Amino acid sequence: MLLIDWLIVLAYLIFTMVLGVYLSRKASGSLVDFFVSGRSLPWWLAGTSMAATTFSIDTPLYVAGVVGSRGIAGNWEWWSFGIAHVVMIYVFARLWRRSEVVTDAELTEIRYGGQTAAVLRGVKAFLFAVPINCIGIGYAMLAMVKVVDALELWQSVGIEPNDSLKLWSVIVVSILVLFYAGFSGLWGVVATDFFQFFLALIGAIVVAVASINEVGGMQNLVNQAQANTEFDILSILPITFDGGIGWSSVAGIPASAFMAYVFLQWWAFRRSDGGGEFIQRLVAAKDENEAEKAAWFFNILHYVIRTWPWIIVALAAVAIYPDLADRELGYPKLMLNFLPPVVLGLVVASLIAAFMSTVSTLINWGASYLTNDLYGRFINPDATQSELVNVGRLTSVLVTVFGAMAAFFASDVATVFRLVIAIGTGPGLVLILRWFWWRINAAAELSSMLTGFVIGLLTSVLEVVKISDFGLRLLVTAGITTAVWIIVMLLTPPESDETLDNFYRRVRPGGPGWQRQRQRTGVRPLQNLGLESQRVVAALLLLFGAMFAVGGFLLLKSLLGWCSLIIAVGGWWWLRQLHYQPISPVPRPGLDDDDL
Repeated sequence: MLLIDWLIVLAYLIFTMVLGVYLSRKASGSLVDFFVSGRSLPWWLAGTSMAATTFSIDTPLYVAGVVGSRGIAGNWEWWSFGIAHVVMIYVFARLWRRSEVVTDAELTEIRYGGQTAAVLRGVKAFLFAVPINCIGIGYAMLAMVKVVDALELWQSVGIEPNDSLKLWSVIVVSILVLFYAGFSGLWGVVATDFFQFFLALIGAIVVAVASINEVGGMQNLVNQAQANTEFDILSILPITFDGGIGWSSVAGIPASAFMAYVFLQWWAFRRSDGGGEFIQRLVAAKDENEAEKAAWFFNILHYVIRTWPWIIVALAAVAIYPDLADRELGYPKLMLNFLPPVVLGLVVASLIAAFMSTVSTLINWGASYLTNDLYGRFINPDATQSELVNVGRLTSVLVTVFGAMAAFFASDVATVFRLVIAIGTGPGLVLILRWFWWRINAAAELSSMLTGFVIGLLTSVLEVVKISDFGLRLLVTAGITTAVWIIVMLLTPPESDETLDNFYRRVRPGGPGWQRQRQRTGVRPLQNLGLESQRVVAALLLLFGAMFAVGGFLLLKSLLGWCSLIIAVGGWWWLRQLHYQPISPVPRPGLDDDDL
């Protein structure tokens, strides 16, 4: 990089710090101000922030590695979560906003009661804040180290780095992130997320355009990428239609993995009802309508718009660097080799923006558990609001330190990504059912979370029981976990009627699982679960149809593009018809149904 590129990166870092300090006054009032922005986020800001948290510097590297080793179909490893994210729009977004929690761990003592609920809240807060969250920070830092190395940033200023220097350079950036995340809370995080997301997106598009130009157009790019791989790198579904439906022998992913992604992973994972960082944005939205819009906006940004620049760059890396040993380095190598000065500085700044957006969210999210669900709940329940804000800033430092420690032990972005999925698989079904079935109790959720974590960890890292087939690993983890929590639930008593009635009055979910509570309380639900289920199906057709239509036309696969577009239009039309059946209005606080 030249001096002008470094100046661009420095200017971006200064802008981020100034914005964070400016917004710090919005986060000083209370715990709610610091961690959920006083519940005043508009939908477009909340939705963009949700998209920014899923776009870290590791993500384009991860996609480059997936496409290079498993083809486009390998992206079902993260595309499958789109099912859960669409369910989040119509089923869970409004429920979370009505719960008015600060963290999802806090919901446990609203949904359940007694000592088991308290233990569940503490264990959940610790697991999410420390091991799971810090592994996420660690592999984001690992990706940053790989980019620093691939772009030869230190060499550009005349310094020959070693591994320690590379990592410490990333930790310094993390300290800068901590500076604004720790002072300005969620307001600072989401405001910087807004700029960081679009800067990162523009950076990805610039690299994609430069890559297409380098190989002489899109047709040459797809032809060369296909010629340089032994499997069908362009296949979106590992399915053939030659005389009947069957699994392609040249697919980039095996049948077991694809089946696990589409039919198991999205509902078995710990984010099945939203996910911690997303929940934080949903409960921070102005109202339920804003929460639902935010969820939709996130899905459009994340799947329809952002998918294809990454994939095009990944294909270009395969076409241009057919013998590259580490496919994850294809993205930064294309930047270094084909971007001119100034443009290179902007794209490097975009990658730093992607890194900072994710790490700032993870810092704030992890600190919210340690502050709200451990310190404020168990250590000092009488703490003042100003004290809780100060603890939130202190725990932000702790989370950053733990994340940096995790980075020293990480070695491969895709491997760590799969580890995060594996240790989070298992409790997803319980997290869904707790909203719609009174019989789910705290013991069932606690056992599902601990069992899934242990089984996922052992089958990922312990050689004696390690399962190399990722699809089979998820199936085993989910199966054992489900058996355990069902047995535990049947052997333990249900929650008290008082606890269940209070939860139902507060959230008012639909479905037949709360019939007893509706009869006892006389309060009707504010959710039509049958109608919302239809909306989910229609929205899935719209979302995936739109995503594959964009991909089909970009990759010059016109049949795929037109078929997908027809599916998307059909999903949109169906969704429009369903929206003519409105959901009942939500009463203002203090009003009962008779006042509507």
